[in-house]
Amino acid sequence: MTQTPATGVRVGVQIQPQQADYGQIRDAVLRAEDLGVDIVFNWDHFFPLYGDPDGKHFECWTMLGAWAEQTSRVEIGALVTCNSYRNPDLLADMARTVDHISGGRLILGIGAGWFERDYDEFGYEFGTAGSRIADLAAAMPRIRARWAAANPTPTRDIPVMIGGGGERKTLRVVAEHADVWHSFGDVETLRRKSAILDEHGAAVGRDTASLVTRSLAVDGSDPDEVGDELLAAGVRLFTCSAGGPDYDLTNAAAWVRWRDARA
Repeated sequence: MTQTPATGVRVGVQIQPQQADYGQIRDAVLRAEDLGVDIVFNWDHFFPLYGDPDGKHFECWTMLGAWAEQTSRVEIGALVTCNSYRNPDLLADMARTVDHISGGRLILGIGAGWFERDYDEFGYEFGTAGSRIADLAAAMPRIRARWAAANPTPTRDIPVMIGGGGERKTLRVVAEHADVWHSFGDVETLRRKSAILDEHGAAVGRDTASLVTRSLAVDGSDPDEVGDELLAAGVRLFTCSAGGPDYDLTNAAAWVRWRDARA
């Protein structure tokens, strides 16, 4: 993954693909890239998570294909793809294709899934949290095998971001398969779960302290108040979000300024 000079600190922004026309989403992506963020994410749902539950909403991966052509510098990805919605081999090939379209700027963000309405209305089996995490663990080797077998192969080793904080199962999957771990919560929660992740890493033979980048949702947080403490706790990717239709990037701009002051 491309690193910000000197520090490795990176800023992401999640452009929520809801409550907006696509032209407004496209404009927000352009503004985010011009602002200087490192990564632009969307999410993988079929209905809005906030606001009008039946409001406007767009699909994740077709959108990422468009972003791959629209952008030239930022990395792109889903925060995160739901493993349940696509055959793992198909998802791997979709990711490989977007990787090539973007010139090697895709991050495969993936998680076990949680939003029951998506499952019910689109005909997926919701199962249990345990079964969905088990399915995610089983999918990861298939995804990497498909990348290795493809012609052409991906342009790079596509970074895998896994989201979630379940201490017994999810963090074990992160330890085994992720390059980036995305989490939520305050600095104390981050430190505790990060230590548990490293325990899982030791159990599976991976040095997760050095191999797995810590990513944290920082929506609405003032970087001048919390940034340095989070940095000291190991966070290197700071991600905020912006919702439609206006896509206010003020918070993202503050994090970019904070990042640049440490470069």
